[in-house]
Amino acid sequence: MQEKQLSFVNPNQLHGCHPLDLNNHVNDRPSKQDVVTKKPLAVQKVETFSLLIAKRRHVLDHLLGRISGSDLPCKDQLAQYLIHKYRKNCSPKTLQIADVSLRQFLTFYRNEGKQNISQMTREDIEAFVENLQDRGLKPHSVRTRLCSVYAFIRFLIEEKILGYELMERKIKVKLPDRLPRVIDAEDLKLLLSVIADARDRALILLLLRTGMRIGELLNTKVNDVELNEQKILIYQAFKTGVGRVVYYSDDAQVALLAWLKARDPSKENLFYGKSHQSISYETARSMFKKYLKKAGLMHSGYTLHCLRHTFATDLLNARMPLECLRVLLGHTHLDVTRIYARLTDKTREYEYFNAMERILKGDPDADDQCDC
Repeated sequence: MQEKQLSFVNPNQLHGCHPLDLNNHVNDRPSKQDVVTKKPLAVQKVETFSLLIAKRRHVLDHLLGRISGSDLPCKDQLAQYLIHKYRKNCSPKTLQIADVSLRQFLTFYRNEGKQNISQMTREDIEAFVENLQDRGLKPHSVRTRLCSVYAFIRFLIEEKILGYELMERKIKVKLPDRLPRVIDAEDLKLLLSVIADARDRALILLLLRTGMRIGELLNTKVNDVELNEQKILIYQAFKTGVGRVVYYSDDAQVALLAWLKARDPSKENLFYGKSHQSISYETARSMFKKYLKKAGLMHSGYTLHCLRHTFATDLLNARMPLECLRVLLGHTHLDVTRIYARLTDKTREYEYFNAMERILKGDPDADDQCDC
């Protein structure tokens, strides 16, 4: 029996890839020396964690050096606290947030004429919070700094430097209960229509179709992407430190394939800038604002994070279970995910317009009135 020859199927033809000049780019694969060899999954994990450890150590050393050269009160204890956080395997971002928050607090404490940290009172913490509010910091930023201060106080209590009374009546900052901002469907079409650059289009569509945090996508390596299964492996989440798998749609696959053809195959980062390093958040933010302006949406209030909100809302509208969405978004608690349900409650919307129609007809006591 004659052996059947298997033909190569171009995925761009399956997905209806446009423009036409991309139709054969998968067939025109680069030579072996130009291809980044796909490493075994176990090797990828080891290399990823090694890079994370090196980055954490670099961040810690930088922070300790800055603290050492300062005149802050309690700077030795602050250094020990950051080392303590490092040993607990906290992310570089967590270390940096703790450092910024506590240096601000200790600077304020010193400027109030105090040096001995053991004499700290509840009034000192209250004054610090008021100072942050007077400077115009948003409630979320104030709460972040306050949480860092209380975590530091807990450490000082364990070290027998402070008494437990500071933890008995903790100061709380009430946060506004805002709804996530979602990009309108027509605005989204308009935005995508003005993005022609292969890198930028792939980046925007992957954020929109995976729900990844911007920091997670900017740190993604080429080897983290499984093209055949249309998924991305996040070994350690940018915010929670918990790994997960996310998936992306056909239109994101088309954009990604176009970018993979155009990009430098020797670079490890999936997205890189002119310096061939990973793109910074500010660069990505400026890029997004450029396209908002081009689409006439500059004053819409949309941000990069709105792409994640849009992803979550679209999936809930398509009746994805909340628990499944929670895992995809990388939320630790379901309550965080549940806020999107407030945007997608079609039952409440239906009952409102049904009741309002009866009111306008002058028959509010109709038999089919909703019993809420």
